[in-house]
Amino acid sequence: MFIYLNSKMIRAEEASISLFDHGYMYGLGIFETFRAYQGHSFLLKDHLDRLHASLSVLGIKASLTAGQVHGMVEELLTANHIKDGNAAVRLTVSAGNGGPGFSDQVFDEPVISCFLRPIAAPADQKQGQVLTLRRNTPEGTFRMKSSHYMNNFLAKKELNGKPDTEGIFLTKEDNVCEGIVSNLFWVKKGTVFTPSPETGALDGVTRKFVLALCEKMNVPYKEGFFPLDDLLSSEEAFMTNSVQELIPFSKIDIQSFAGKDGAVIQKLQEEYSKYRHALWSRDEL
Repeated sequence: MFIYLNSKMIRAEEASISLFDHGYMYGLGIFETFRAYQGHSFLLKDHLDRLHASLSVLGIKASLTAGQVHGMVEELLTANHIKDGNAAVRLTVSAGNGGPGFSDQVFDEPVISCFLRPIAAPADQKQGQVLTLRRNTPEGTFRMKSSHYMNNFLAKKELNGKPDTEGIFLTKEDNVCEGIVSNLFWVKKGTVFTPSPETGALDGVTRKFVLALCEKMNVPYKEGFFPLDDLLSSEEAFMTNSVQELIPFSKIDIQSFAGKDGAVIQKLQEEYSKYRHALWSRDEL
């Protein structure tokens, strides 16, 4: 497997980082995961906008253009013999060597890595399980897609190895927040509902794109703080992320939903599929 590490393509087994990389020591790093469709890096500009916003807060000095990252993706697809150009891409910017101590500092020599993997067809529907573990609050003013992933890891352990199930976080106030690796949506009487990022949920790139599709399609939607009963009393429910796209829930705990037969999810999936080979940003809609 070939990867990029600090602008050089190398074999994965040749990669190394400093013991004093603060990404390794403290989880001080930001990553983005996105899809390549037939070689096209879908919504790459949106992913990089979010990446740079988080890096700025952390004091990590890095600037990546869409052209640079897409070039890496193209070369990695070729080097790894992914002939159809379809892959999940992971781009990570770690703080780099900050020394053995912990202090407020600017990191001007970050470690930038990029790798990809072939992707199988996503599930057509999943089950959801409401977690007993609560979503922790963002350490800053908004949730970053950071390398500090402990809350998510402990939630995965609570699922006890169920690959067809997404764990659903509630906030400490018992409002619906997000999935372990997804944003959540549900449908009542034709209106789409989704938790606000102010709940502590990640403001997902696919989440934003789905809301943009709703506007384009004149599908009403509401963002806010919603109790679990609001989700469980809906007709349709689904999750989104950049790799798995839009996946409906057939059941959450013991409550059943329309699943893949839901009218709204079918319309959104159809519309989503029209753009994934072409758009660099949702602003192009």
